[in-house]
Amino acid sequence: MSQHLPSSLPPAPAPAAVLETALYAADLDAAEAFYGRLLGLERITRAGNRHVFYRVGPGVLLIFSPDETETASGTTTMPVPPHGARGPGHMCFAMDRDGIAALRARLLAAGLDIDAEFDWPNGAHSLYVRDPAGNSVEFAEPRLWRAD
Repeated sequence: MSQHLPSSLPPAPAPAAVLETALYAADLDAAEAFYGRLLGLERITRAGNRHVFYRVGPGVLLIFSPDETETASGTTTMPVPPHGARGPGHMCFAMDRDGIAALRARLLAAGLDIDAEFDWPNGAHSLYVRDPAGNSVEFAEPRLWRAD
């Protein structure tokens, strides 16, 4: 796509929500231990060393091996184009303050370090940790992004 968009484009609605988000991790077993066992997310599927997917409320967290997704899927029925990222990414889970406090205790009991924990100017609370791949994982009150 060109960096310069035409001045006149046909109308279209804006997307309504984020359906899925992706993180990248070379060690999917370690990712499963973190997201599945430690955080308790419901696993949807795992495809060998290519990916593991989790349900998160109405959305989905996709965790891909960067080495595996840099190549085409090799299937004509689902021709997902190559994609990937290297280096730490970021995602944020929505949780209420009491849930964050309970999760904090669980994370510390599991031996994880807390990267940061604070209240934003609007009063929303956030806690940050790193997953085994080095991704920054945040747990925050949903009001963090409310416009009110």
